[in-house]
Amino acid sequence: MPEGDVVYLAGKKLGSALTGQRLIRGELRHPRLIEHDLAGRTVAGVCSVGKHLFTRFDDEQSLHAHFRMDGAWHLYSPGQRWRRPQHQARAVLSTQDREAVGFCLHDMAVLATRDEHRLVGHLGPDLLKPDWSGDDAVHAARRLSERADVEIGIALLDQRIMAGIGNLYMTEMCFLLGVSPWAPVRIVDPDAVVALGRQLLLANADRPEQSTTGDLARGRQHWVYKRGGQPCRRCGQRVIRAAQGEGVYARHTYYCPCCQSGFHPVQ
Repeated sequence: MPEGDVVYLAGKKLGSALTGQRLIRGELRHPRLIEHDLAGRTVAGVCSVGKHLFTRFDDEQSLHAHFRMDGAWHLYSPGQRWRRPQHQARAVLSTQDREAVGFCLHDMAVLATRDEHRLVGHLGPDLLKPDWSGDDAVHAARRLSERADVEIGIALLDQRIMAGIGNLYMTEMCFLLGVSPWAPVRIVDPDAVVALGRQLLLANADRPEQSTTGDLARGRQHWVYKRGGQPCRRCGQRVIRAAQGEGVYARHTYYCPCCQSGFHPVQ
């Protein structure tokens, strides 16, 4: 599932291309939304909230979409060939100069902009919200503390605590914090966890590359994520890949058994 910074960047590019522009084509190819035609509306702005994206219009309506595992928005010049198959397109928003195509979008809805909170009000503070404040940090840290006995890897994926962290940042945060993803939340400083999460997402929010090491070179961007079987960059011991969580939290987690303290699953 895309991390919050991926959705944020998609929203930023979409907003830059469409805001203030009148749609000459506004197709929604979702079974529940085919009766909606957005042509004629002017795009008022685009806003990301965690992993949710809202495209807002001048009639005070919004188009909501969640990327899930394979969703994406692409921008094209008029007439340019799409890079993904037409049958994957769920939304086509065209102006005189640009065409935005949403592929494999999920959980789509058209709703009043004032009602957006109905879809995202349950989320914790968005780590990439433009007006992030000290109160947001305190709120997220408190929500994290309330899950004291939950595995830290599971808690970081819980968007109700703070929104925007996916498996990549969960894995890398646990490494940088020096704790096993299976360690309970109570052993970490919640304020430090929240600060680290925001720091990492902010560092990558305006670029397609996602680096937690500070190195953008291919193959050197991450400490342990997707490096199972390879030597740890810090100590040289073999990085382990293991399954963690069930249901919506089921993921493959990567960790260094030497650099990260706490319980580790039997291999």
